Amino acid sequence: MSAPTPAADRQSSAPNGPTDPDGPTGRLAEWLAATTLDDIPASVRERGVHLILDGLGCALIGAQLPWSRRAVDGVLAMEGTGDTPVIGWGRTTSGPAAAVLNGTFIQGFELDDYYPRAPLHSASLVLPALLSTVAAYDGVRGADFLRASVLGFETGPRVGLALHGSQMLSRGWHSGSVFGTHAAAAACGALRGLDAAGFEDALGLAATQSAGLMAAQYEAMSKRMHHGLAARNGFYAAGLAQAGYTGIKRVFERPYGGFLSTFGEGHDPDAAQITKDLGEQWHTEAITVKIHAAMGGLHPAIDAALSLSADHNFDADDIASIRIQVPDAIYHHGWWQPERPLTTIGAQMNIGYAVAVALLDGQVRPAQFHDARIDADDVWQLIERTEVLLDSAPQDAAWTEPGYNTRVTLTLHGGEQLTRALNQPHGGPDDPLTNAEIRDKYRALTAQVTDTARAAEIEKVVLDLESQDRLDNLIDLLAAPVRGALD
Repeated sequence: MSAPTPAADRQSSAPNGPTDPDGPTGRLAEWLAATTLDDIPASVRERGVHLILDGLGCALIGAQLPWSRRAVDGVLAMEGTGDTPVIGWGRTTSGPAAAVLNGTFIQGFELDDYYPRAPLHSASLVLPALLSTVAAYDGVRGADFLRASVLGFETGPRVGLALHGSQMLSRGWHSGSVFGTHAAAAACGALRGLDAAGFEDALGLAATQSAGLMAAQYEAMSKRMHHGLAARNGFYAAGLAQAGYTGIKRVFERPYGGFLSTFGEGHDPDAAQITKDLGEQWHTEAITVKIHAAMGGLHPAIDAALSLSADHNFDADDIASIRIQVPDAIYHHGWWQPERPLTTIGAQMNIGYAVAVALLDGQVRPAQFHDARIDADDVWQLIERTEVLLDSAPQDAAWTEPGYNTRVTLTLHGGEQLTRALNQPHGGPDDPLTNAEIRDKYRALTAQVTDTARAAEIEKVVLDLESQDRLDNLIDLLAAPVRGALD
């Protein structure tokens, strides 16, 4: 295939329109078809580049984890070889299979980005789908890849907000894989040069493939793969739409069997969120980049625990009890009474474990999720002294934002109580990681699994993405084998 036509050139031909240009599906489809890279503010493009870098760093450290190796063995046994690289393996497979695996790697260690108000992990959806699309073309410009990435980063949160995203977690859906198919489809559709009618079909094809059950968080490896499966589904949706295979029309408006009417049944979905301030408000800049290797909803509690440790003179033996108060979504998503032996995925999703190792070790990073650390007695002694309470209507001034508000109270043996309340962690929308911090995180992660020269070359290409005529060098750099982070 030849390279996709750049958006600016594509608009010179007569595009086909959506079935209802004034509805939310039609308006989103037309915006996706019409938006050029120049329409995206420079600050958003710069943040998009850093989100791409962060996602690729997460993929490299996630590629050779024990559960990732199981995934590769299973998927390649079914799919065989192909022309799409599997990041960090030096092997290739089909485009759909590579999207599954590369998304699984990015989600592999709970280090990847998330969007707090409508929880999804954007890089694990968008980047794998795009990398598989790149493999289908003879040359793709970095500028087109960046444009497609940002359009995907924008689409996922908008669909999630229409479903009141955190409510999806409370109901037991893995929210990001439910509305992440649209993010992947939008990104791939942009790279394939779909017109507005094609985007309508792609969004409809993505919606009908949405799925993901949050009970996977307790012990199943499959939690790691949910966003990879959604990436594959979005890749398929855009490819089928380009081939003329039609999807559900007006998928966000349909009162019976539509995306919002079905997934949002009884929860008053708000379709207006899909196109609210479209082209003016950029959700890409509100995507949170993690500094802890744990589920995003646990980060305020981790930060609160680390802050209390830094500000007060005590050690773990001084703690008589730990009380953690959290809102509905975090309570259902991040708390159950853990039992030994706890799996790695269970530890990374459980707020009791995360706070315990934060207090004991002063960090929540890959080192805290080796089997020996997870099963250590000092950790479980603190977990046994921990209670987690649902507190959806707190009254003090620290609780000014909905969603991730968390209060951690430590009671010491002498009776003293130490409390810290946070409505978001460092990295959240009001306190984002700087681009320099994201680059530092990337370097720290990649140093564990590959040589610094290779990692530096990947960073150089990504940060200069807009000027890249082709992405072959980046693909080759990503494809080469890496070491195992837990070996």
